[in-house]
Amino acid sequence: MTKIRFENHHYSLKSGESVLDCLLREGVAVEYGCKSGGCQSCKMQITDGSPTAQSQSGLDDAAKAQNHFLPCICFPEQDLEIARLGKENGNTLETKVLAHDMLSPEVLRLRLQRPDTYDYIPGQFLNLYNPDGVGRAYSIASQKEEPFLELHIRHVPNGKVSGWANTCLKTGDRVSISQPAGDCFYTPGNPKQPLLMIGTGTGLAPLYGILKDALHQNHQGEIHLYHGSSVVDGLYMVEVMRAIAEKTDNFFYYPCVGQDSVPKGIFSGRENQKALADRDDLSGWRVYLCGHEEMVIPTKEKTFLAGASLKDIYSDPFVSAAA
Repeated sequence: MTKIRFENHHYSLKSGESVLDCLLREGVAVEYGCKSGGCQSCKMQITDGSPTAQSQSGLDDAAKAQNHFLPCICFPEQDLEIARLGKENGNTLETKVLAHDMLSPEVLRLRLQRPDTYDYIPGQFLNLYNPDGVGRAYSIASQKEEPFLELHIRHVPNGKVSGWANTCLKTGDRVSISQPAGDCFYTPGNPKQPLLMIGTGTGLAPLYGILKDALHQNHQGEIHLYHGSSVVDGLYMVEVMRAIAEKTDNFFYYPCVGQDSVPKGIFSGRENQKALADRDDLSGWRVYLCGHEEMVIPTKEKTFLAGASLKDIYSDPFVSAAA
């Protein structure tokens, strides 16, 4: 039976179990996001042993040379000693809470002072750490020109980070964050390409950042953003998005709720279903999918089958992490 050593404790992996799943099963507090190797928020370092090729998928050469690996897709055949990346490796920064207000009954808008030289692209994410060192990944909704980092945090029941952020944090508090990561963002070079954005819940945060960045860079193609929730109260920033659409000729906004009876101005049905029903050919389109993995993963396949090239499909699946 393969074993891993982590922070002076030994853990045995079950057959077919990833390193991340083993740690979570044992109740170890570690940060993670998509659990499929895409977001890289669970990245760690092997201090004794060798990483598998799969566990380093998507990492750059510098990270590979330092034995960094992704425990969510690491299924080792030999014993390993591993360590977390973080404060001890100089990868976290301390900053201050500038604003703490609610966008909806469930969604907190947290604005953090942007550290000097903090370089990111709207739509990327960072890890926010609670006082116990537990981190969770949150997308950055603000723009590079703004002096703050804006996060949208849904209050997850028993959430170790979201619960603390919603109920304990206040303006002026000091917090720790990671460097930015992720590749779901706007890239210039094809300003007339139509963009399709589909998000659920706080998946609006990266889409909002990407949208504003695209408009700031004078994107000329049509931009269609579908934001959905199972209930009306799950939507937020509706009036903000409508205001942008009203003053922007090439931007179109569709708030969607998965119910038959909805208020005027809200579309009935799932956001991904409406988006695909509105157009049956996505050839030449660029697609952004952000939110719960139950929406993102099947919609990625459906948009590909509708004609979108895989290189033009950007996704950021969320996985809820409760206590």
